[in-house]
Amino acid sequence: MDEQNTNTQTAQAVIEPVSELKPNVDIDHPEAESVIEKAKAVEAEPVEITITLPTNAYFVSGIRDFTMRMVQNMTGFSEQWAYRFQSVVDELTNNAIEFGSTKGEKIEITFKSLQGKFIEIWVKDSGTGPSKKKAEEMKRMVQERQANFNPKMITSIRGRGLAQIVANWTDTMEFIDNPDGGLTVHVVKNLEQGEQE
Repeated sequence: MDEQNTNTQTAQAVIEPVSELKPNVDIDHPEAESVIEKAKAVEAEPVEITITLPTNAYFVSGIRDFTMRMVQNMTGFSEQWAYRFQSVVDELTNNAIEFGSTKGEKIEITFKSLQGKFIEIWVKDSGTGPSKKKAEEMKRMVQERQANFNPKMITSIRGRGLAQIVANWTDTMEFIDNPDGGLTVHVVKNLEQGEQE
Protein backbone atom coordinates (compact mmCIF):
# COMPACT_ATOMS: atom_id res chain seq x y z
CA MET A 1 0.00 0.00 0.00
CA ASP A 2 2.84 2.37 0.86
CA GLU A 3 4.52 1.60 -2.48
CA GLN A 4 1.31 2.51 -4.34
CA ASN A 5 1.00 5.82 -2.43
CA THR A 6 4.65 6.58 -3.19
CA ASN A 7 4.10 5.91 -6.93
CA THR A 8 0.98 8.12 -6.93
CA GLN A 9 2.81 10.95 -5.16
CA THR A 10 5.75 10.67 -7.58
CA ALA A 11 3.42 10.80 -10.57
CA GLN A 12 1.65 13.86 -9.17
CA ALA A 13 4.96 15.53 -8.44
CA VAL A 14 6.02 15.00 -12.04
CA ILE A 15 2.70 16.15 -13.50
CA GLU A 16 2.19 19.28 -11.40
CA PRO A 17 5.16 21.29 -12.68
CA VAL A 18 4.31 20.39 -16.30
CA SER A 19 0.69 21.51 -15.91
CA GLU A 20 1.87 24.89 -14.61
CA LEU A 21 3.90 25.60 -17.74
CA LYS A 22 2.51 28.48 -19.79
CA PRO A 23 3.87 29.96 -22.98
CA ASN A 24 5.89 33.09 -22.42
CA VAL A 25 4.62 35.58 -24.99
CA ASP A 26 5.84 39.15 -24.85
CA ILE A 27 2.80 41.09 -26.06
CA ASP A 28 4.74 44.34 -25.66
CA HIS A 29 7.29 43.26 -28.26
CA PRO A 30 7.15 45.65 -31.28
CA GLU A 31 6.40 42.78 -33.70
CA ALA A 32 3.95 40.89 -31.45
CA GLU A 33 0.85 42.53 -32.95
CA SER A 34 2.06 41.78 -36.48
CA VAL A 35 2.61 38.10 -35.64
CA ILE A 36 -0.80 37.82 -33.98
CA GLU A 37 -2.53 39.52 -36.93
CA LYS A 38 -0.76 37.23 -39.42
CA ALA A 39 -1.87 34.17 -37.46
CA LYS A 40 -5.48 35.42 -37.46
CA ALA A 41 -5.29 36.12 -41.21
CA VAL A 42 -4.11 32.56 -41.92
CA GLU A 43 -7.02 31.17 -39.88
CA ALA A 44 -9.47 33.38 -41.79
CA GLU A 45 -8.38 32.30 -45.26
CA PRO A 46 -9.39 29.03 -46.91
CA VAL A 47 -6.69 26.40 -47.33
CA GLU A 48 -6.59 24.71 -50.73
CA ILE A 49 -4.63 21.53 -51.47
CA THR A 50 -4.54 19.75 -54.84
CA ILE A 51 -3.25 16.22 -55.29
CA THR A 52 -2.65 14.53 -58.64
CA LEU A 53 -2.73 10.74 -58.70
CA PRO A 54 -2.11 8.07 -61.30
CA THR A 55 -5.23 6.09 -62.17
CA ASN A 56 -4.39 3.18 -59.94
CA ALA A 57 -6.59 2.05 -57.03
CA TYR A 58 -3.40 1.38 -55.04
CA PHE A 59 -3.16 5.11 -54.23
CA VAL A 60 -6.73 5.46 -52.95
CA SER A 61 -5.82 4.29 -49.43
CA GLY A 62 -3.34 7.17 -49.17
CA ILE A 63 -6.06 9.64 -50.18
CA ARG A 64 -8.40 8.13 -47.56
CA ASP A 65 -5.73 8.63 -44.89
CA PHE A 66 -5.00 12.16 -46.07
CA THR A 67 -8.71 13.03 -46.07
CA MET A 68 -9.12 11.78 -42.51
CA ARG A 69 -6.17 13.79 -41.19
CA MET A 70 -7.03 16.91 -43.14
CA VAL A 71 -10.66 16.94 -41.97
CA GLN A 72 -9.70 16.24 -38.36
CA ASN A 73 -6.94 18.85 -38.23
CA MET A 74 -8.08 21.64 -40.52
CA THR A 75 -11.85 21.92 -40.68
CA GLY A 76 -13.51 21.76 -37.26
CA PHE A 77 -15.75 18.85 -38.30
CA SER A 78 -16.21 16.00 -35.80
CA GLU A 79 -14.45 12.63 -36.08
CA GLN A 80 -17.73 11.10 -37.34
CA TRP A 81 -17.76 13.61 -40.20
CA ALA A 82 -14.08 12.93 -40.91
CA TYR A 83 -15.02 9.27 -41.48
CA ARG A 84 -17.93 10.33 -43.69
CA PHE A 85 -15.70 12.56 -45.82
CA GLN A 86 -13.27 9.69 -46.10
CA SER A 87 -16.11 7.66 -47.65
CA VAL A 88 -17.15 10.55 -49.91
CA VAL A 89 -13.62 11.03 -51.25
CA ASP A 90 -13.15 7.28 -51.59
CA GLU A 91 -16.32 7.03 -53.70
CA LEU A 92 -15.45 10.01 -55.91
CA THR A 93 -11.85 8.90 -56.39
CA ASN A 94 -12.75 5.30 -57.22
CA ASN A 95 -15.36 6.47 -59.73
CA ALA A 96 -12.84 8.79 -61.41
CA ILE A 97 -10.32 5.93 -61.68
CA GLU A 98 -12.73 3.16 -62.66
CA PHE A 99 -15.17 4.95 -64.96
CA GLY A 100 -13.67 8.30 -65.95
CA SER A 101 -10.06 7.53 -66.75
CA THR A 102 -7.96 4.84 -68.38
CA LYS A 103 -4.82 3.28 -66.96
CA GLY A 104 -1.82 5.55 -67.24
CA GLU A 105 -3.87 8.75 -66.96
CA LYS A 106 -4.11 11.01 -63.92
CA ILE A 107 -6.93 12.27 -61.74
CA GLU A 108 -6.91 15.43 -59.67
CA ILE A 109 -8.38 15.88 -56.20
CA THR A 110 -8.67 19.35 -54.68
CA PHE A 111 -9.60 20.05 -51.07
CA LYS A 112 -10.58 23.52 -49.92
CA SER A 113 -11.53 24.27 -46.34
CA LEU A 114 -12.02 27.13 -43.94
CA GLN A 115 -11.68 26.18 -40.28
CA GLY A 116 -15.10 26.07 -38.65
CA LYS A 117 -16.95 26.97 -41.86
CA PHE A 118 -16.87 24.47 -44.75
CA ILE A 119 -15.06 21.89 -46.82
CA GLU A 120 -15.18 21.64 -50.62
CA ILE A 121 -13.85 18.79 -52.70
CA TRP A 122 -13.34 18.54 -56.47
CA VAL A 123 -12.43 15.27 -58.17
CA LYS A 124 -11.49 15.59 -61.84
CA ASP A 125 -11.10 12.61 -64.16
CA SER A 126 -9.38 12.53 -67.57
CA GLY A 127 -12.48 11.63 -69.60
CA THR A 128 -10.75 8.67 -71.21
CA GLY A 129 -12.50 5.92 -69.24
CA PRO A 130 -14.94 3.27 -70.40
CA SER A 131 -18.05 5.10 -69.14
CA LYS A 132 -17.87 8.56 -70.63
CA LYS A 133 -20.82 10.63 -69.46
CA LYS A 134 -21.64 14.29 -69.64
CA ALA A 135 -22.48 16.33 -66.54
CA GLU A 136 -26.19 16.41 -67.39
CA GLU A 137 -26.31 12.61 -67.77
CA MET A 138 -24.66 12.14 -64.38
CA LYS A 139 -27.06 14.56 -62.71
CA ARG A 140 -30.05 12.68 -64.17
CA MET A 141 -28.61 9.29 -63.18
CA VAL A 142 -28.12 10.38 -59.55
CA GLN A 143 -31.62 11.88 -59.37
CA GLU A 144 -33.14 8.64 -60.73
CA ARG A 145 -31.20 6.49 -58.26
CA GLN A 146 -32.25 8.71 -55.37
CA ALA A 147 -35.90 8.62 -56.43
CA ASN A 148 -35.91 4.84 -56.90
CA PHE A 149 -33.78 3.86 -53.93
CA ASN A 150 -35.14 0.89 -51.99
CA PRO A 151 -32.80 -0.60 -49.37
CA LYS A 152 -34.63 -3.95 -49.60
CA MET A 153 -33.63 -4.26 -53.26
CA ILE A 154 -29.88 -3.93 -52.68
CA THR A 155 -28.17 -6.90 -54.31
CA SER A 156 -24.70 -5.43 -54.78
CA ILE A 157 -22.28 -3.31 -52.81
CA ARG A 158 -21.73 -1.13 -55.90
CA GLY A 159 -23.77 1.55 -57.62
CA ARG A 160 -25.15 3.50 -54.66
CA GLY A 161 -22.20 5.76 -53.84
CA LEU A 162 -23.08 8.98 -55.60
CA ALA A 163 -26.81 8.78 -54.95
CA GLN A 164 -26.60 7.67 -51.33
CA ILE A 165 -23.18 8.28 -49.77
CA VAL A 166 -22.09 11.47 -51.51
CA ALA A 167 -25.51 13.11 -51.91
CA ASN A 168 -26.52 12.42 -48.30
CA TRP A 169 -23.28 13.56 -46.68
CA THR A 170 -22.80 16.81 -48.60
CA ASP A 171 -24.90 19.96 -48.98
CA THR A 172 -24.15 20.38 -52.67
CA MET A 173 -23.06 17.98 -55.39
CA GLU A 174 -22.56 19.17 -58.94
CA PHE A 175 -21.12 17.73 -62.11
CA ILE A 176 -19.03 19.91 -64.40
CA ASP A 177 -17.95 19.09 -67.97
CA ASN A 178 -14.21 19.77 -68.26
CA PRO A 179 -13.18 21.84 -71.29
CA ASP A 180 -10.50 19.27 -72.16
CA GLY A 181 -12.85 16.30 -71.69
CA GLY A 182 -13.97 14.34 -68.67
CA LEU A 183 -15.91 15.38 -65.61
CA THR A 184 -15.30 17.13 -62.36
CA VAL A 185 -17.51 16.31 -59.39
CA HIS A 186 -17.69 19.18 -56.92
CA VAL A 187 -19.13 18.73 -53.43
CA VAL A 188 -19.58 21.19 -50.56
CA LYS A 189 -20.39 20.62 -46.91
CA ASN A 190 -20.95 23.55 -44.57
CA LEU A 191 -20.22 23.07 -40.89
CA GLU A 192 -23.49 23.18 -38.98
CA GLN A 193 -24.49 22.92 -35.34
CA GLY A 194 -23.76 19.43 -33.99
CA GLU A 195 -21.24 18.54 -36.70
CA GLN A 196 -18.21 20.12 -35.09
CA GLU A 197 -15.58 18.57 -32.84
